[in-house]
Amino acid sequence: MSLGKKLLAHLQVHLLGTGLLRFQRWNAELAQRRSKKKFGEHLAPPLHISARTKELIYRHYLMGRYAQGVKKVAWVTSGAPSELFRAMDFYVYYPENHSAVCGTMRQCVSLASYAEEAGYARDLCSYARTDIGAVLSGKTPVGRLPKPDVLMACTNICQTVLFWYRVLAQHFQVPLILIDTPFVYAQIEDHAVEYVKRQLEDAVSIVERIAGKPLKWSRLQKVTQLSKATSELWLEILYTARHVPAPLSVFDQFIQMAPIVEMRGEAYTVDFYASMLKELRQRVANGMGVVKDEKRRLLWDNLPIWFRLRWMAELLAERGAVLIASTYTHAWGELAPLIDAQRPLESAARVYLLPILNRSTGDKLRLMLEMVSQFQLHGVILHSDRSCKPYSLGQMDQRDRLIHEHRLPALLLEADHNDPRSFSEGQAVNQLQAFLEVLGV
Repeated sequence: MSLGKKLLAHLQVHLLGTGLLRFQRWNAELAQRRSKKKFGEHLAPPLHISARTKELIYRHYLMGRYAQGVKKVAWVTSGAPSELFRAMDFYVYYPENHSAVCGTMRQCVSLASYAEEAGYARDLCSYARTDIGAVLSGKTPVGRLPKPDVLMACTNICQTVLFWYRVLAQHFQVPLILIDTPFVYAQIEDHAVEYVKRQLEDAVSIVERIAGKPLKWSRLQKVTQLSKATSELWLEILYTARHVPAPLSVFDQFIQMAPIVEMRGEAYTVDFYASMLKELRQRVANGMGVVKDEKRRLLWDNLPIWFRLRWMAELLAERGAVLIASTYTHAWGELAPLIDAQRPLESAARVYLLPILNRSTGDKLRLMLEMVSQFQLHGVILHSDRSCKPYSLGQMDQRDRLIHEHRLPALLLEADHNDPRSFSEGQAVNQLQAFLEVLGV
């Protein structure tokens, strides 16, 4: 790409685009401070940091729109060791996050239909169908997606990503780096860590060849340290919900987790979460709860229902119930102590072996019971997600054990994280209301 085109891209992104987004954020923050309108009869106003969240997300996709020819581009799964690409100055794009954005903007069905018309079954993950549909149609609510120079799929979340990314690799005719992570049935084994570490070492060579330059290990250590700091802050943020009343809900966490997924390893992400933690601590000091009359505190298991976040938050809040903890959002912070910037590849091998979906269903039940105790919870909602079968595996047994062995009310709620065609609002209302009656609210 010519120097002139690079300067033009820099002008469009870092001066005009970023400046406009910052101005919009300042206006939103000012309007929120001046507003006397109630957010809801039962819900507290949204976090002030939310305007900054929107700015970061929009800027991330704006950078992607003009990345091609300016930076190398990597498409990666959410559970992949993206620190390697950050250290090599790639633009890193997450198809799952993009699909979640499409879900919240109610565009999943229109995009997934392109994939379904091409022969992909509706039984497939709705993230995969949304992403493949966006690739095939060229349509996206974020403007334009950058063509990848390389793909990386890590099997620690599911096997679907392997076949999904093979489709993308064939479509774009670019290399696919596969990081295979053995399932952890009990304790993590040293040979498994060594096996993943060797794959990461091989990946370094591939990425160096694509980037056309060597990896600076000091830079990888710095990026790893920033990822660790981000994860530690995120865990502290989640732990503020231990307070009664809870200053944030799971619905807040679902929105605010975007930077830690697609922007970890960046200094501005650390700064963002430090600011968010400060705001939440102020809410705790003021005794401000996210639900104005908190009566019951609940745990959420599995991915969110992206197209019904506000609806469910209000439905629960009307009865004084609040979802304050989630196995899904907890996964982005629980492994922070294992991150070691001095040994970036070895610690990455260990960390990326241990996401919740790469561990046993018994281990997930143990985690849920720990969270019930830590957050003083009264019940559990397990989202039986049509699209995420690995996360939903074992939920019926987990529900039964929660109810019968631990005397804890638990609901199995059938839905889909992205596709509203696999969701019945009437059925969900009946299930949730019956569950709340069991909880006594």
